[in-house]
Amino acid sequence: MTERFPVMLFAAGRGTRMAPLSDDRPKPLIVVDDRTLLDHALDQTNLPCISRRVVNVNYLGDMVRLHLKGRDVAISAEDPVLETGGGLRHALPLLGDGPVMTMNTDAVWKGPNPLAVLAQAWQPEMEGLLLLVPPAQVKCHTGRGDFSLGDDGRLNRAPDLIYTGAQIIRTERLKEIGDKVFSLNALWNIMAETGGLRGVTYSGQWCDVGRPDSIPVAEAMLHAADV
Repeated sequence: MTERFPVMLFAAGRGTRMAPLSDDRPKPLIVVDDRTLLDHALDQTNLPCISRRVVNVNYLGDMVRLHLKGRDVAISAEDPVLETGGGLRHALPLLGDGPVMTMNTDAVWKGPNPLAVLAQAWQPEMEGLLLLVPPAQVKCHTGRGDFSLGDDGRLNRAPDLIYTGAQIIRTERLKEIGDKVFSLNALWNIMAETGGLRGVTYSGQWCDVGRPDSIPVAEAMLHAADV
């Protein structure tokens, strides 16, 4: 039987790149193809392998709370915002023990369910499993790639593949990080030193919806005919 995981959706950031659209609403509530980015992310969590859902909030958090009212989603409030690593550690009382799925809420996907891809590739000996995508399958991402993937599935820092913002990760080693506010990069670095950080490649398309001009590109991707 496939292991079950809690999932955390990161929705606390200020979303400065999305200004002016994010001046009066949090970025997760920006609409793409008649649905908010947060709802696009939540759609991916409708899987038997998901045990519970947690969303973190900070900037205009009351709007996110209102949007989620009546849904089976727990809220992890942050003040100040703790970045991805600090936010994950802060939410552990809601997430529980064991490996956790996390997903950013500023992207849309076309293809297989990304969380299902991760769940199918997860092995108990892994510390972290990151979902990566080749640059040719990416829309609107700026900058270089993040990792290369070895034949054994281990990750190295290199520009070959782009991290999609989705992963399964064990949280026990968060206690080794002394900072309160920190990125998940700090945890990845610890895991990479001991060979526990792995990756799997996504076969579909992925759009980074970080700026207003990304929205029509994302909508075109979602409506494009499958090749």
